[in-house]
Amino acid sequence: MKVGILQFFGWRDRSVPLNSVYEAALERFAIMDQTGYDAVWLAEHHFSSFSVCPSVHMMGTMAAARTKRLRIGTAVSLAPFYNPLRLAEEVALLDVLSGGRVNWGAGRGFERSEFAAFGIPGEESAPRFQEAVQIVLKAWTDQRLTFEGRFHRYEDVEVLPKPIQTPHPPVWMAASSDPAIDWASGQGFSILMDPHASRADLVRKRRRYAAGLAAAGFADAGRDIPMARLVAVDETPEKARAVAKRVAEWTIAAYVGNKANVRQGPPRDWGGKDPVDFYLEDVMIHGSPDSVVDQLQAFGAEIGINYLMAAPMSGRSFRLLTDKVLPRIAG
Repeated sequence: MKVGILQFFGWRDRSVPLNSVYEAALERFAIMDQTGYDAVWLAEHHFSSFSVCPSVHMMGTMAAARTKRLRIGTAVSLAPFYNPLRLAEEVALLDVLSGGRVNWGAGRGFERSEFAAFGIPGEESAPRFQEAVQIVLKAWTDQRLTFEGRFHRYEDVEVLPKPIQTPHPPVWMAASSDPAIDWASGQGFSILMDPHASRADLVRKRRRYAAGLAAAGFADAGRDIPMARLVAVDETPEKARAVAKRVAEWTIAAYVGNKANVRQGPPRDWGGKDPVDFYLEDVMIHGSPDSVVDQLQAFGAEIGINYLMAAPMSGRSFRLLTDKVLPRIAG
């Protein structure tokens, strides 16, 4: 399978300078460029220390400058928050500056605080996202763009630069919900699968996507479908589980706020389990290098995974993933 890294920029300890988070990530990209990784996928988030990267395109330019062969993926560009023409320009410019190494992943987002701060009504998020994707693709492929939609209207605009890759960079849509999967499959888009879904839910969603493609007359074969997984690797299962538990607790608190309140939330959101246990047992992959290899191979056999988008839960996890796991699963 191909292996990429889903790069978050978590700022867990605010006594540590934020720029050190970025420097560590850039050092990681250089290592990835020399090993067997296919791409780094940069996560866009706003107004939260969970991941402080409000511009994946600016960060992508830094990643491109530090690397020569590594592909630069966005996971994702949060399309509803952009003027679509500006989004088309920024991604195309990144493709030019990187020498044609961009993988464009687009999504509508899910965090309500982001929509509120940007003044986007929640009920408009999906149609704004879909319209933005349509405009970006036309901006890349039409010499001059004319478009009239629900939210945007353009007449005879020459959008420059055009991407180096023709007809445009490869495109993926983030698809976490059933409606998003149905829309992406109906349009023939490849999808990115999220790191917070349980393994069982990923299997179900992958099958739904394949059925939707077939129903719409599109082929499933030959597509890279990156599946994001939070991964902790350490010398022993106990050490890896301890890392995973810390990350699960921090993730839940960062997304929802007070963890005590999360534990009182609807059981259906967590499979009837404590939220931390849900992450540890159903979502995350953690263990020794041998155990992680076994888990990934078993998961791959069950779901037909051909692209792992790994989100290492610690610096040590990244090093062991690179040295001990990657050589045995990448291909």
